[in-house]
Amino acid sequence: MAEVDDTDIMMNYQGDFLKGGRKSCRYPYCIVWTPIPILSWVLPFIGHMGICTSSGVIRDFAGSYFVSEDNMGFGRPTKYWRLDVDKVCGNGAATWDQAVHDASEEYKCRPHNLCLDNCHSHVAMALNLMRYDNSSSWNMVNLCVLSFIHAKHMSVGAFLPLFLVSTPSLHDDGKLVLLWTATLRVFFMICFVVPDL
Repeated sequence: MAEVDDTDIMMNYQGDFLKGGRKSCRYPYCIVWTPIPILSWVLPFIGHMGICTSSGVIRDFAGSYFVSEDNMGFGRPTKYWRLDVDKVCGNGAATWDQAVHDASEEYKCRPHNLCLDNCHSHVAMALNLMRYDNSSSWNMVNLCVLSFIHAKHMSVGAFLPLFLVSTPSLHDDGKLVLLWTATLRVFFMICFVVPDL
């Protein structure tokens, strides 16, 4: 039997990750993002973030003393930012996975603080541990900005609800308009953002 080169398998896996990735939720070497209901409606650049292993398993700091695996705190990812494993200082995939593991183990011992120590901080620690892009100064602010700029929406169905629910009502002349706007926001969040209802 002919031997198969692991590099070829990984290249094919990375190259085709979105074809099957949306359904299986596998995003190797990616930072993933999902909106937080109400908060992301008002501030669409704020949301919940996780980091994936080399095999695409999502790890996210979902709450105090809890790092989830393949079950993001606010539903399936709606955006992804694919990073370059060649920018990891060390042994590529092994260093990446070790950094994600070590950051996750550290955050299993920490309380969650929405403003100071949150899911963005967890991802930043993983990037700092692997010295991604030869940097150890990743933090929640630059991650928020860079992911907002570089992340891609999974689909139009992932983009549209966030855009619609983030758009304020331009005609606030009565309670009926406000009720209609709120109803549309809830409808789109249920249909497109909240998984498996």
